[in-house]
Amino acid sequence: MKRFVRLVGRDLMLALRQGSDATIAVMFFVLVVVLFPFGIGPEPNILARIAAGVIWVAALLASLLSLDRLFQADFEDGSLELMALDSLPLELVALAKATAHWLITGVPLLVAAPLLALLLGMSRDGFGVLELTLLLGTPSLSLIGSIGAALTLGARRGGVLISLLILPLFIPVLIFGAAAIDSALGGLSARPHLLVLGALLAAALPMAALACAAALRQALE
Repeated sequence: MKRFVRLVGRDLMLALRQGSDATIAVMFFVLVVVLFPFGIGPEPNILARIAAGVIWVAALLASLLSLDRLFQADFEDGSLELMALDSLPLELVALAKATAHWLITGVPLLVAAPLLALLLGMSRDGFGVLELTLLLGTPSLSLIGSIGAALTLGARRGGVLISLLILPLFIPVLIFGAAAIDSALGGLSARPHLLVLGALLAAALPMAALACAAALRQALE
């Protein structure tokens, strides 16, 4: 666990030194949400009705931005080969990378989401469920995205390939995340949707670790 935590801390330090991934993710998230009122009009009822879907689509797209660099830098400078030779299993290396990605991109989205929901006119009754859905759903996006990043490692136009590979896998998270918020705003229980999001996260943890490790070994051969 100490090596796992050190690897997460290493990626966080590198990201903070560059200072670009988290800033770009939040700026993109904000811009996408802000553009919707210009596209569909300033009608408050319409904006409030689609607020949950807009925020979740924007969060999904924002999480894609830095996925192509998740393993690329370590692959190019040889650090990934050293990690593969280390005693820390490659599955845990992949999980550490995905954890760092979520801390860099997912956590800032959690902070910005209520402000953007308020901008779209969402009722404050849905803010708590909004945060819960993002807390359960964005780690799944990072885990699933790490699979695509590992599969496209070293490929040309890796960012485009990642989008094609993993966007269909993001759809269940998007559906149940938005549905939970709509249920809460409609006076219904959001618990079933939150349970499904939790189940998706529980399934993504081992599957992402195994799939990423296998893809990374293939890329390093």
